[in-house]
Amino acid sequence: MNKQIYTITENREIATETYRLVLSGEDTVQGEFVHLDIPGYYLRRPISVCEAGNGRLTLLYKTVGEGTRTLATLPEGTTVSVLTGLGKGFDADTCRHEALLVAGGLGAAPLYYLAKKLKDQGKKVTAILGFNKKEEAVLLPEFESLCDRFALTTVDGSAGIKGFVTDAIQALNPQYDYYYTCGPMIMMQKVCALLQGSGEASLEERMGCGAGFCYGCSIQTAHGPARVCKDGPVFKKEDILW
Repeated sequence: MNKQIYTITENREIATETYRLVLSGEDTVQGEFVHLDIPGYYLRRPISVCEAGNGRLTLLYKTVGEGTRTLATLPEGTTVSVLTGLGKGFDADTCRHEALLVAGGLGAAPLYYLAKKLKDQGKKVTAILGFNKKEEAVLLPEFESLCDRFALTTVDGSAGIKGFVTDAIQALNPQYDYYYTCGPMIMMQKVCALLQGSGEASLEERMGCGAGFCYGCSIQTAHGPARVCKDGPVFKKEDILW
């Protein structure tokens, strides 16, 4: 874990109640998520890493509470304290040749970070993204240009395939030797029940410290208690007790 000071270079709405936050600072970001200090609030906010490198850190977040609504008002040039190097992320090396990525909502952000790693390793990537409606969709051009196969679903049918990501999986019958999923818990549960073979899912729990000290995000797994922030947030399919 590292504590660093970053400067906001972009903080703008890119979809309904969804913002892209770009920070500049030291190029030492590792881990699955960062813990961001928002002025005026005691607890930091965990946000998944979407992109990192060349002194830039890109995060996507939704304004779901007072803290993130305050974050959305911070102008360019504001400095913020960020804890980096947190969490156990997706293991790109576990995929041999073809990966399937299934995202719901802002679960697309960490999966885009993973997709770039997989492509750098010369692997094929199929991505299926699901949103409630077209106005909430993010990272569509990025995934389309990067992935070998791409599909979009919306619950209301305003873009892509009407329905859920599970509908797209059944319609496309994608080829893969390993899969990765991130999004709402109920979505990931259904994805893991539908897909054959091994995979990984990134879980979400309310966090206090974000570094494994407070045990506030503990869950039960097939191997006993685990901390989502420290032992996860990514867990193997067979270890998760839904």
